[in-house]
Amino acid sequence: MTSTPDAVRAGAARAVSVRGESAAPGRLCPEQGAAPARRVPKPRADALRNRERLVTAAREMFVEFGPQVPYDEIARRAAVGNATLYRNFPERADLVHEVVLSLMGRVAGIAERAMAEEADPFEAVRRFTLAAADERVGALCPMLDGAFDKEHPDLVVERERVEEAVAELVLRAQRAGRLRADVGVGDLMVAVSQLARPLPGTAGDAFAPFVRRHLLLFLDGLEAPARSELPGTPATLEDLRRDTCPAS
Repeated sequence: MTSTPDAVRAGAARAVSVRGESAAPGRLCPEQGAAPARRVPKPRADALRNRERLVTAAREMFVEFGPQVPYDEIARRAAVGNATLYRNFPERADLVHEVVLSLMGRVAGIAERAMAEEADPFEAVRRFTLAAADERVGALCPMLDGAFDKEHPDLVVERERVEEAVAELVLRAQRAGRLRADVGVGDLMVAVSQLARPLPGTAGDAFAPFVRRHLLLFLDGLEAPARSELPGTPATLEDLRRDTCPAS
């Protein structure tokens, strides 16, 4: 039996009607595809800048006054309102966490850039040591102990990045015969932490010239060939697991 044009049109209309009735209200038909995913708005540039200013101000003030410095003072140094500080970091532990995370990221970046930009592996070690000390690692380590979760996933990631970068830095210098073989990564990290730590009652800025002098003396002692035999065994990163410093 041959279909007439009117019959074809009528059949098509019925098919459309059936498809429309079978679709539940509020649901998309297969022909229409899936609903688009909801887009999460990105933080505004000024909000990101304020957050970074708060972390920088907190790091500076933790070095100068300890991690219990009043929140109002941190906001004042960062040139933002108290509401902005509390919105970004409702609890002090949140701010401490971010300062530690930032510190480890900066130290890892120093090691990575030193390896990438210095042709002499020992000069890379020297550059890393001095620049890491400028981050005031030694002053921050004892003050931040116990104020944050050291095993937080993002902190673990950054700690491993630091450890891998510094271990590679040391290994390259030793393979090139430029760094004495009887020292380990832990020896380097302990020296950076201890020698860059101000003496009790000493202002940080006044102590800074001594830090560089003592680190250069230490670095001279690291160069191969060794001029003395060291007691004990090289300090490893595992040895430093018992230390209080999050950057080691």
